[in-house]
Amino acid sequence: MTAARAPRALLAPACLAGALALLPLGYLAVRALERGPGFAWSVITTEGTALLLARSLALACTVVAACLVLGISLAWLTVRTTLPGARAWAVLATLPLAVPSYVAAFAWLSAVPGMSGFAGAAVSLTLVSYPYVLLPVAAALRGIDPAQEETSRSLGAGPARTFRRVTLPQLRPAAAGGGLLVALYVLSDFGAVSLMRYDTFTRGIYTSYQASFDRTPAAALSAVLVVLTIGIVALETRTRGRRGHARTGGGTARPSVPVPLGRATAPALAWCGAVAAAAVAFPLGTLAYWLVTGNRSTWDPAGLANTAGTTLAVAGAGAALTALLALPVGVLAARHRGRATELIEQAAYAGHALPGITVALALVFFAVRYATPVYQELPLLVCAYAVLFLPVAVTATRAAVLQSPPVLEDVARSLGRGPVRVLRAVTVPLAAPGIAAGAALTFVICMKELPATLLLRPTGMDTLATRLWTETGVASYSAAAPYAAALILLAAVPSYLLGRQRP
Repeated sequence: MTAARAPRALLAPACLAGALALLPLGYLAVRALERGPGFAWSVITTEGTALLLARSLALACTVVAACLVLGISLAWLTVRTTLPGARAWAVLATLPLAVPSYVAAFAWLSAVPGMSGFAGAAVSLTLVSYPYVLLPVAAALRGIDPAQEETSRSLGAGPARTFRRVTLPQLRPAAAGGGLLVALYVLSDFGAVSLMRYDTFTRGIYTSYQASFDRTPAAALSAVLVVLTIGIVALETRTRGRRGHARTGGGTARPSVPVPLGRATAPALAWCGAVAAAAVAFPLGTLAYWLVTGNRSTWDPAGLANTAGTTLAVAGAGAALTALLALPVGVLAARHRGRATELIEQAAYAGHALPGITVALALVFFAVRYATPVYQELPLLVCAYAVLFLPVAVTATRAAVLQSPPVLEDVARSLGRGPVRVLRAVTVPLAAPGIAAGAALTFVICMKELPATLLLRPTGMDTLATRLWTETGVASYSAAAPYAAALILLAAVPSYLLGRQRP
């Protein structure tokens, strides 16, 4: 049901948030065409751009395929079979989400130097992103009514054929959605491909930006990346098809009877153990090795503490601004549905389709042209975090507001309270836990962000992510290990608290 007309007190800041999120797209349009369409076209149609496109697509396709295999197999084993210790294996399988891609790349590169290039980038990205497939597929497996599978087995089909002919088609929407997230993650990744010395669009854009004062080639490459992203999203939408996947009966689905593994128990345990070892134990073990072998000359406790403090401060500022901008957008999306609010919400999600390096280039262009005092200053970096992660906070705020009863807001308005007082006294207190959870998640993501931080950080300022990237870039693995360990430790604390709050 559509609520009353959206108040101006919410529309004005929500429009500001939407305009900030759309800034990178406007930058790409202006900057890429600054020297004329012919020049932009000459950049796009070069052999180098075609090579970047082929390399980026090859990496994305390889990682998505590997993640589909890992995610679907682990989800099925931990949800639908008699796998011993299934709950523990499920927890281990989701832990790689806490490991940044460049930390995984650092671990592999320091242990196996010859693994750089395509193979190293593919392995690193696969092992940190397969949970994006695992989680939605596991949720879908829990919700599927087992009646069709039982019917298939009663007609003589074995477990493998039943899975292939009955279960897998029902998992297609969840698997396709997870695969889309993996593809977008790979296309926007900068840390892993840079450390592995594998040229993709993000590394090409960064190199073009650093190599010349002319930003038009970098903008043209960014525009190609945006078009590629839009194409992948459209392709994923088409793969869903029109076939329905919901049950038509009433009530809830019966719990499924676990499939007995029998002789396959040992191979299944070996498979789960191998994935956990490669994705969790190996990077943690590598960090531990370099921490132990590092000597006093490579340890800088004071520098580490200062960098950690800077990381917390910058991430905290980014999370605070993002949550503040997301508040009016989330409230409008939940309480005042309409064409205008839909457009604002869609604009707020614009940054989600852009890699950090493109957002950083847009803000550099804006600062140099119109806001010189903030160029290479902290406010510009904080704004970049807000553009990149606004969708995370908006989603959490909208969900929290939807879960709070609107009747209390109606009562407050009937007593003569204005929109701002209703928001401050009723809406925000009721939705505070969800808003805080969104801010905490944004805080974790801001701590791990790398490409925008590299381009926009003030001169002389380092975060744990940039310091790790710098030390690894010169193969100083003992010096890089403390920063990687501190980053994982600091990110794990709010992540653990968020997990404890889940019902």
